[in-house]
Amino acid sequence: QVQLVESGGGLVQPGDSLRLSCAASGFPLDYSVIGWFRQAPGKEREGVSCISSSNSVTYYADSVKGRFTISRDNAKNTVYLQMNSLKPEATAVYYCVAGSGCSSRRYEYDYWGQGTQVTVSS
Repeated sequence: QVQLVESGGGLVQPGDSLRLSCAASGFPLDYSVIGWFRQAPGKEREGVSCISSSNSVTYYADSVKGRFTISRDNAKNTVYLQMNSLKPEATAVYYCVAGSGCSSRRYEYDYWGQGTQVTVSS
């Protein structure tokens, strides 16, 4: 059974950093595109970042470029999202996803985690 379990969310202040983790099970992480989406209150779910199976392709939403970094540890079957210089508008539920194409399009992803809450507030 495929499972994606996120962790690392929490309440932080503007300017702080946070690292999200996503533990994958039931499939080999190194053969999949892995990514992160987020959904803020009252807004549509949006693609934040993804990384291809070969690590040769990455995507970042314009709003997070230069501040967020996606990485993967295939030996641990885990993907990370390092988020620096967080802003209040980053407040959202963050979802780990796995699929076949690295993009911001939701239909590229077959598997979704349950999400972890990130709140950026002073």
